[in-house]
Amino acid sequence: MHLNSILKNFNNPKKTMANPETEILESPASTKELTLTRIYDAPRELVFKAWIDPIQMQKWWGPKFFTNPLCEVDARPGGKIRIDMMAPNSVRYPMGGHFEVIEAPERLVFITTAEEHSDGTAELENRNTITFEDLGGKTKLTVHVKVLHATEKIAGALSGMKEGWSGSLDKLETLLRSEEPARSVILDRVYHAPVEKVWEALTDAGAMRKWFFDVAEFKPEVGFAFDFQGGPPEKLYLHLCKVTEVIPMKKLAYTWRFDGYVGDSLLTFELWPNGDDTKLRLSHLGIETFAPITEPGFDLDNFNEGWQGVLDKSLKPFLERK
Repeated sequence: MHLNSILKNFNNPKKTMANPETEILESPASTKELTLTRIYDAPRELVFKAWIDPIQMQKWWGPKFFTNPLCEVDARPGGKIRIDMMAPNSVRYPMGGHFEVIEAPERLVFITTAEEHSDGTAELENRNTITFEDLGGKTKLTVHVKVLHATEKIAGALSGMKEGWSGSLDKLETLLRSEEPARSVILDRVYHAPVEKVWEALTDAGAMRKWFFDVAEFKPEVGFAFDFQGGPPEKLYLHLCKVTEVIPMKKLAYTWRFDGYVGDSLLTFELWPNGDDTKLRLSHLGIETFAPITEPGFDLDNFNEGWQGVLDKSLKPFLERK
């Protein structure tokens, strides 16, 4: 009866929100499919990260008042998902699954299963498709759930699926509001240079070596991997990066991690032309996945000061030199 209990006891969603943009619910045509839409006041990269980072998922996944004592997420196609949700009465509800599609930061597709039996057979199997739409600093999130398999025993309990997902999305909104300033660097700058010149500085290896890091090769192509050494003279780190998104003259994003250390983050450059000038926004998200206690060089203040120095003391003179 575990699955019946958890589906029937999902919390009821809020019918109104302080910000009317934060929730738009579409009623499902049946209990076999469900679509929910939310608008979050947070950048798309930040919202996407919350769906693949186990540290963050552990804080928001599941119904209201439930916790997740176990949350294991291997965010790659074929990677496994295992989350144990625990009710206020300490009863655990194990959930399994795996990722099918990861297209950062636009789309996720993953399977979730509710296990009722010791042999691991599932009473319920869903395919979840999550899309992330950029709304200029905000994010439109769409969740589509399709029931692939449900035993007759739990068919009646599927009516609680909408309430359950709504509870999770409420908790995600709380997480994004409370943690965004503490775990990201977001900097805006305006340079007196055309957008073509700024784009070249971000994507040409020869130009990058003059203001950025000593990058041997760089290609603005999704999937291109590159590395370089960086850091203070007394301790250099090998940076490992992979391009995840390219919109010429508009947006460049790549992962950013350190060889030999736990953690992964996402660095994004966005460009807006304004006559002879260009507005640049740098977003570095996921810094909390690093370990600043054991490695002080990964402290948020160091990242913030470092990126300000790169933008103001390196990129600016490079772009605006006569």
